[in-house]
Amino acid sequence: MSYMHWLYEQFVSMNEQLVSMDVNIFNAMWRLLLSMILGAVVGAERKNKGQIAGIRTFALISMGACLAMLLSIYVPQEYMGLKNGDPGRIAAQVITGIGFLGGGAMIQMKGSVRGLTTAAGIWVTAIIGMAVGVGMYGVSVGATIMILVVLVLFERYEKWRGMGQVSKVINLYLYGIVYDVKAYKKVLAQNDIHIRSIYAQYDYDNNTSELNMVILAHARQELIPVLEKLKEVNKTKAINISNVVEI
Repeated sequence: MSYMHWLYEQFVSMNEQLVSMDVNIFNAMWRLLLSMILGAVVGAERKNKGQIAGIRTFALISMGACLAMLLSIYVPQEYMGLKNGDPGRIAAQVITGIGFLGGGAMIQMKGSVRGLTTAAGIWVTAIIGMAVGVGMYGVSVGATIMILVVLVLFERYEKWRGMGQVSKVINLYLYGIVYDVKAYKKVLAQNDIHIRSIYAQYDYDNNTSELNMVILAHARQELIPVLEKLKEVNKTKAINISNVVEI
């Protein structure tokens, strides 16, 4: 037997183990490695967007889902004599558990919710890990590529078209105690800006007011001219706009 023929036989044997539905040490480690890589790719994109859940979180989620899927196949296979096992049972529990984890990625901040996309990414990454666990390598890689298309290219398209609305917070620091906010609502309404809620704080000792308005504005709308108009409503000490409610 020639050396090349031996190498070919080894390659065929390894390939058979990789695609085999029976869980063995070789294909189990390969699936865990692939799920880790695919999860890390999605996590890297989220980390670049400033999200708390990043490479490590997504890699662990994908690996955990993959390992759960491997267990659901291996246990019936080895202990009950069932070749295909019952992977649906553990899979259902993984999806439920990931729902709680995704909920933890969403942050409610007095009128605005952040982390919805990351939560969705956590959920679909877990499904990718499960797909790798059952040997659907091509589908898993393809799904990861499509996730990146959604997260990167679709976001750029939304910004380019100015689709949807964004949540902002306008902070007004005023001289005097200001209870009447109708004039501010009128200015914002004239500029097609919707007020979701208003929070006020009054300092009677220093005779100043602080108004925090959570607004919804068009994604491509220029808000600086609106701030100039708001400044003229009452005597204003300071005014700023931010993405996060800091009250």
